[in-house]
This record gives sequence, structure tokens and C-alpha cells, in this order.
Amino acid sequence: MSSPSKRREMDLMKLMMSDYKVEMINDGMQEFYVDFHGPIDSPYHGSVWRIRVELPDAYPYKSPSIGFINKIYHPNVDEMSGSVCLDVINQTWSPMFDLVNVFEVFLPQLLLYPNPSDPLNGEAAALMMRDRAAYEQRVKEYCEKYAKPEDIGAGPEEKSSDEELSDNESDSSDDQVAGKADP
Repeated sequence: MSSPSKRREMDLMKLMMSDYKVEMINDGMQEFYVDFHGPIDSPYHGSVWRIRVELPDAYPYKSPSIGFINKIYHPNVDEMSGSVCLDVINQTWSPMFDLVNVFEVFLPQLLLYPNPSDPLNGEAAALMMRDRAAYEQRVKEYCEKYAKPEDIGAGPEEKSSDEELSDNESDSSDDQVAGKADP
């Protein structure tokens, strides 16, 4: 069995090789951001969230900490902190899982199948149970306001660099992309 640090390295490389945009926070491999796209067939489709991932020293034996950086309207995500209420990550984590599972299975399932009976965002849960159409409309409003691909800096395929420079919000997006080299 390999050491936790080797496993951390291997899982991180596997995530990067799976075409996820990964940005390291520090020099180590324990904290990083991953750009996560909303799943097809959900009101989140077409939107992008920056997810902060922290790997504990005991990873993979202890689950990663996962949080949304930009706002998302969802019953199982705390609107202010971005914390995720996800049973597989928080309680039933197993060393058999890896980081790719988090982004290809667990988070898409969370967005496709919210659980309003175990909410971190009570307002979203109540609206979802009371009026599904109004809930989905609110989700789309949040996506438009907080999760546009160009706001994350994840949209080179959707916007050219020249178009990004002409955005009215270029001052705020400059802070997010400072220090990154274009490929």
C-alpha cells in the first residue's frame, strides 16, 4: 500500500489528467481549487463553480473538505460558507474513492438530486418542496449572477481573450486571474 502523500499526488494528477482545471493554493498538494461545471439535464447546466478542496493529512483514509467558492442556490449547500452536505463525502468516505469520484459522481449527483429533507439552506429546501418551478428559476438566477464561466476564468473555449478584456467587470475578474499564464 502506498503512503498517503503518494496517494494524494496520484489522485491529484489523475484529476488534472481528467481535464479539470486545478489551481494550487499553496506550494503543497493539500489545498487547491477545481473548476466544476454544472451537470447536463439540471438547472445548473452551463454554469461553473470554483470548488475549494482541502486534503487532510490522513487522506485517503479521511475525506477531503469540499466547498463552493462562488454562490450556489441548493438545499444541501450553505449559501454563505459554501459548505457541502454530502453524505458520501462527510460520513461514508472510503479510501476506495478518489478526487475524480468527487467531481464526476458525487457533486453531479448532489446537483441532480438535491435532498431537501437534510438542508444546509433551509430557504432553498422549503422552496423546492413547495414550488419546484420557482426553485429552478431561483437556481437559474443564481447561476446567471454568480456562476458564469467567464467570471470564473474557465471559459477560454466560450470567450476569446479579446472579449474578456472588453467586459465591464474586468476590474473584479483581474483579481481572480492575476498571476496565471495563458497556455
